[in-house]
Amino acid sequence: MKAINVVGAIIIKNGMVLCAQRGEDKSLGHMWEFPGGKIEVGETPHEALIRELREELRIEVEVQSKQFEVTSYQYDFGLVNLTTFICSLKKGVPQLTEHSAVEWLKPVELNSLQWAPADIPAVEKLMKENVSL
Repeated sequence: MKAINVVGAIIIKNGMVLCAQRGEDKSLGHMWEFPGGKIEVGETPHEALIRELREELRIEVEVQSKQFEVTSYQYDFGLVNLTTFICSLKKGVPQLTEHSAVEWLKPVELNSLQWAPADIPAVEKLMKENVSL
C-alpha cells in the first residue's frame, strides 16, 4: 500500500479555526479537513504547507515551528501520514480553488462537521486544548 505524506494547516485567527470542505470530485468528497496537501520531493513540511496554501486558498501563512499532531490513517487508496501545524494568517482571504466551502469555527464547534478520518485526532486535541494565537 502506498504511503502518502501530507501536511495540514490549523489556521487560527481571532480564536477561530479555518475548516475546509473537500470538493465532491475529490477522494473523501464533502468531508472537512485542515487545508494542505502532499509534501513534494525535496520540500520540508513547512515549505509544502506554504506552497499548498498559496495554491489552494491564495493565502500566506506563518507556520509555527513545531508540529501540532501526527496521524497515520489507512484509507482504501493508501496510508496517509498527516502532520498538522498551527499557523497564523499573514495575508489574503481564503479563496475556493479546490475546496467547496470554508468556515471559521471556534475550537469547541469543530465536532459539528464531518471530518476526514486522518484529521480527527488533531480536531480532538484542538477541542481539548482550546489552542489560540
